[in-house]
Amino acid sequence: MKIRVISSKEEIETLNTNEEMVHMAFRPSNTDIFSLIQKCPQVKALHIPNSYKRTISTSAKMFLQMQGIELIEGDVWGHRKDINEYSEVPQSVYDSIKQYRVNGMQDEDIAEKMIRETRLSPDFIAFLMKNN
Repeated sequence: MKIRVISSKEEIETLNTNEEMVHMAFRPSNTDIFSLIQKCPQVKALHIPNSYKRTISTSAKMFLQMQGIELIEGDVWGHRKDINEYSEVPQSVYDSIKQYRVNGMQDEDIAEKMIRETRLSPDFIAFLMKNN
């Protein structure tokens, strides 16, 4: 899965309309969130650092929930936006989840193991597992 990384509200206008997941590396206002949803109607999730997620208003959270868009806590560690505007989840993460399921592991155990192995946030692992 590709995650489009934006670091300012000005970059919302540069998004492709078919983006499915966007990491907002800035503290978004309600207006920024609404603008992003209008620009990218197919978005499935917003990925936001923990400190910023706590400041999202209740009305924005309710709006996202009504639209079926998940608000996911997390960071894109080590990503260099000047090299690539997308951060990508390695295929090996999906392969591991699939293999653990084939081996009969419960989803809760898979999630715990993947969080330790990948250092991705619990929210993000849950999203990947649900959409894999």
